[in-house]
Amino acid sequence: MKKVFFLIAFFVTCAFTTVIAQGGGQMDPAARLERMKQMYKPQLIEKAKITDAEADKVVAIVAEMQPKMRPIMQDQSLSDDDKKKKMDELNAERTKKFKDIPLTDDQVKAVDATLLEIRKNMMQGGGPRPGGGK
Repeated sequence: MKKVFFLIAFFVTCAFTTVIAQGGGQMDPAARLERMKQMYKPQLIEKAKITDAEADKVVAIVAEMQPKMRPIMQDQSLSDDDKKKKMDELNAERTKKFKDIPLTDDQVKAVDATLLEIRKNMMQGGGPRPGGGK
């Protein structure tokens, strides 16, 4: 389970770095959050079976956690074990925030799986586009 969280965190970092590299880094935080909502919400609603309001909250949490994760993954002075430990802590915090929405354990798993799928698609160059299309 820890490996899954680490992989999700890694893909989150990579995916958001890709978004920033494609012009997202020039945006103010509100504009970046709006772009993320356009890209992620349709898939979260469809695949994770959560409501529109829950998807908004999930995207906000992911957007909040991303700036905390990126420096950890880019810190070359940390060992892999240290990175994993720090990422596990952030993933636990993120999961707690998901449950505070409130999402059930099954919904949290579905959200994590959907986010992982989105990240994989982005890493392959076919990531989500605004509006949820490919």
